Amino acid sequence: MAKRGENIYKRKDGRWEARVIKGYNALGKPVYAYFYAYSYKDVKDKMFASLLYVAPTISFGILLDNWLENSQIRLKESSFVKYHNLINKHIKPILGNRPLSEITNAAISEFVANKLKITENPQPLSLQTVKILLSIIKSALRFAQNESLIANVNINVTLPKEKPSNMRVLSIDEQTVLEKYLCADMDESKLGVYLCLYTGLRIGEVCALLWSDISLNSGVLTVNRTMQRIQIIGNSDTRTKIITTDPKSNFSARTIPLPQCLIDKLQEFRPKSDINDRYLLTGQINKYIEPRTLQNRLKYYLSHCGVKNANFHALRHTFATRCVALGFEIKTLSEILGHSNVHTTLDTYVHPSFDMKRCNMEKLTALF
Repeated sequence: MAKRGENIYKRKDGRWEARVIKGYNALGKPVYAYFYAYSYKDVKDKMFASLLYVAPTISFGILLDNWLENSQIRLKESSFVKYHNLINKHIKPILGNRPLSEITNAAISEFVANKLKITENPQPLSLQTVKILLSIIKSALRFAQNESLIANVNINVTLPKEKPSNMRVLSIDEQTVLEKYLCADMDESKLGVYLCLYTGLRIGEVCALLWSDISLNSGVLTVNRTMQRIQIIGNSDTRTKIITTDPKSNFSARTIPLPQCLIDKLQEFRPKSDINDRYLLTGQINKYIEPRTLQNRLKYYLSHCGVKNANFHALRHTFATRCVALGFEIKTLSEILGHSNVHTTLDTYVHPSFDMKRCNMEKLTALF
């Protein structure tokens, strides 16, 4: 019986048919060879016998191009652009010209080690980026297996353990100073920063937020979309564009209860009419503020109120850390942040302050 993903099929005439890529045309499109037999085993034997001649002639770079094209239909546009850039900048220069038959476990391990070495790279890649590169390579090899170019995929590359994140978290004093600055002369942009301090929204989520996503009567905010600027691949007069898409993941689409202090602030800026299509950060229908602009405004706000610089994601970390300090139930916090599981919340976004550690250590005193 044919396995899922194999290019082997039972024909209506009773024969088995297998196909395998024997090369690529001038446009880089695959050219197939076809094999026939009256049993699954015989046609598979014929197919893999041909691989001894076909696989060595196909470069890994061409395979990556075809894998990416094949994957485009199921990828978000932003993910497609990201993978395209990673392949062309990092994978192809090292592995692209090698025949598919030479993409072995040893070759991939050497590639990963090279990308992580500080001595050989002025700016070594982060472990997270290398994980994505490794995932792309594995997916491309599985695609090659499904296209019957290789018999199996057995990649076993050991990555170093990820170091704990040193993400910036505003101290309580810094947050107090920033909130005082925001509230003293608040406009829609400052309202967006204030909103993130009390909801943990990602920067793309708040930029894409419409007033129709907020129900002040019910006291809830719904995250339905996110905004980002991506590169335009191919010939174009412009290099980048703004897109608004579904949230980062299924878990990122969520409904967040709003605290009363936030409801009061939002009430002050709520449009009087045509509420549905107005962006929160501008109060206008066809005018938005993109993430890069909002990041620059936060930098300006921090500078003017005397708080050490931080990127916008630090507001999300700050929100999560405050919630833990106040005793939030972790599963609840995880869903408010839009995480798939509580481990992400605990390992990535929760940063106990030294004061919190001291407070917990003092609980030992009560034992004696």
